[in-house]
Amino acid sequence: MRDKGIRIEGLTKRYGKGDTAVDALKGVDMQVAPGEVVGLIGPSGSGKSTLLKCLGAVIEPTAGRMILGNETIYDNGWKVNDLRALRRDKIGFVFQAPYLIPFLDVTDNVALLPMLAGKPNAEARKQAVELLQGLDVQHRARAMPSQLSGGEQQRVAIARGLVNRPPVILADEPTAPLDSERALAVIKILNDMARKFETAIIVVTHDEKIIPTFKRIYHIRDGVTYEEAGEGIDLR
Repeated sequence: MRDKGIRIEGLTKRYGKGDTAVDALKGVDMQVAPGEVVGLIGPSGSGKSTLLKCLGAVIEPTAGRMILGNETIYDNGWKVNDLRALRRDKIGFVFQAPYLIPFLDVTDNVALLPMLAGKPNAEARKQAVELLQGLDVQHRARAMPSQLSGGEQQRVAIARGLVNRPPVILADEPTAPLDSERALAVIKILNDMARKFETAIIVVTHDEKIIPTFKRIYHIRDGVTYEEAGEGIDLR
């Protein structure tokens, strides 16, 4: 794998100890290449949320390895000193709800992360506007979140997830609140952005509308993953 993407090997997560211990992940293996959008599917209680939190460095796994780009970030313990910086700079998040900051306009919602990372405000805003142009919402750059449609809000959320050019984006049910047309538009955008920025994207979903678009799908059940080829419907 090149200097982007993600690889997970034998990842486990146990909650509790002794007789009350629960193994949420029992040995997950997954690999997503730069420029690839992969689906992650599983029923409630299968371990999806736990896996996403481990991938996002929100909770600590119990054992296994996670390699982000060419850097091992976890190997039976964290190998990075600053998890907040890891989340800010290396991992983008797109959620079911956009979670835009209501008192910031669209540009500043996207520019906030690079500003927090120390980038000059003007440079961060310029980068944000370029992304908004790529997502065809530049005409809403000065609008407030309450003035946006649901589809526009989700595009802004995608821009925010991409703004620091992270090697990995974790998208948690990003199309759940959208109708078929808007849902497919969001997945097309994620595929376009993955190719453009060589970003590895994992989409957790139950959405039957978008599942046929994935070329590869990981199923998770009872804390174990298995891979299958998807239909890979061309959205262009």
